[in-house]
Amino acid sequence: MQMRKSRVLQKLRAGELVSCVKMNLSCARTSELAAALGFDCIWIDMEHTAADWSEVEKHIMAAKTRDKDVMVRVTRGSYSDYIRPLELDAAGIMVPHIMSVEDAKQVARTTRFHPVGRRPVDGGNADGIYCNIPFLEYIKQANEQRFVVVQIEDPEPLDDLDVIASVEGIDMLFFGPGDFSHSIGTPADFQNPKVIETRKRVAEVARAHGKYAGTIGGLGDLDNFFEMGYRFISIGADVLALGPYFKEIVSAFEDHKGKV
Repeated sequence: MQMRKSRVLQKLRAGELVSCVKMNLSCARTSELAAALGFDCIWIDMEHTAADWSEVEKHIMAAKTRDKDVMVRVTRGSYSDYIRPLELDAAGIMVPHIMSVEDAKQVARTTRFHPVGRRPVDGGNADGIYCNIPFLEYIKQANEQRFVVVQIEDPEPLDDLDVIASVEGIDMLFFGPGDFSHSIGTPADFQNPKVIETRKRVAEVARAHGKYAGTIGGLGDLDNFFEMGYRFISIGADVLALGPYFKEIVSAFEDHKGKV
């Protein structure tokens, strides 16, 4: 029996562009819809939302009905916070605010099985098809078919960026422009030269070390980011989609005030 193969890794390994969308709302039907419409990856956020594990599990199951991946941005905590999404059969995790080489090494150590790391083993969950993948096959397939992303969104790790990118077990460097702009004292100024320079550098360093580069942006950024070397790009979110639509409806009602 085989672990479900990661669509994200299949496309990245083929040199293709991966589409991702972020979900802030708890309803797994939004993930099912996004997966059905063709997104490669659904980003579920546990850093900034109140999502609990049962909700995360439903998002993963919903995406899997369309053979699409879920990436969970985990909270910074113990190793259990990192591996639990993988055991629920998320295709990948993203760890925010990596600050140093040692930080990245610890992530790899706790999320990768032998011979790369020392992730605690329990194949009795969804990723191991409930003990139906033999032990040695399970740890081999998990290392091959699940991805680990570290976020570069602060100035502190930049001096060690090359070494961070070389850490075995880390698949992707993901540049977060929002927190990075905030951390250098220019919140939301995405045209700040330091933001632009760092975004370019993250992609260059990732590719130089055989890793993938990911980031977030808008539709107008797609060609530019692709040229930089980014192959995993997250655009949009469920709340961003619903907001303008709701405002348009309310505005139509407002226009009719006084006409009755």
